[in-house]
Amino acid sequence: MSTAPRLAPLVEAASARYRSAGLFAWNFARGKLGGDPMFAGILAHGLLAGRARLLDLGCGQGLLAAWLLAAHACHAARRDWPAQWPAPPQLASYRGIEINPSEAERARRAFAAEPGAGLHIVHGDIADVDYGSADAVVILDVLHFIEYAAQERVLARARAALDRAGLLLLRVGDADAGVRFALSSAVDHTVAVVRRGRWPRLQCRPLRAWEELLARLGFTSRSLPMSAGTPFANVLLVAEPR
Repeated sequence: MSTAPRLAPLVEAASARYRSAGLFAWNFARGKLGGDPMFAGILAHGLLAGRARLLDLGCGQGLLAAWLLAAHACHAARRDWPAQWPAPPQLASYRGIEINPSEAERARRAFAAEPGAGLHIVHGDIADVDYGSADAVVILDVLHFIEYAAQERVLARARAALDRAGLLLLRVGDADAGVRFALSSAVDHTVAVVRRGRWPRLQCRPLRAWEELLARLGFTSRSLPMSAGTPFANVLLVAEPR
């Protein structure tokens, strides 16, 4: 999906910080932030409104943090902000956990000069690293790369990191979505080969199975389609502790 003209300044502002992390990091940020409807969707729906402490599991090079910081700056300056969107969150702390050392390092370089946002990038496995506590836990396109039992442990630990007013954002592929899911899986396999040098066995579930798992772990959830403008079968589950 190409970047809508009204979002182009926000995409440029968010990706600009990656110039210090290298040409690849900058170009990847521009392409991902401008082409993935999830980023605009999180802001348009106000999903993280009022959430100051964010835990981002499998954060990559920290694109979500860059996006939210740029959104807050644009909104505060009253420029390049869609009138119908609610105010974005103001981050008090961001803790991103990433298993790929190159991506974690790109994130650290991008945020090295960021004042006062409490940004911390941890190189580690989301199955092992301490989560602490958070107002919101975000897991985007990550869980299908780990074993089913590990998925459940990660979600249970995410639930424990949240208080009753907390929020989980979980983007997954719907394994019941036929050709669109097959295409999503092909892309994920390709990305995994490029990043990790091996062909992974993806651990996927139908949407209804993800919803049942969240319910069993103590969440109530609703789903939002999150593939607009793409041929994929991605769904964002918005879950709250019961």
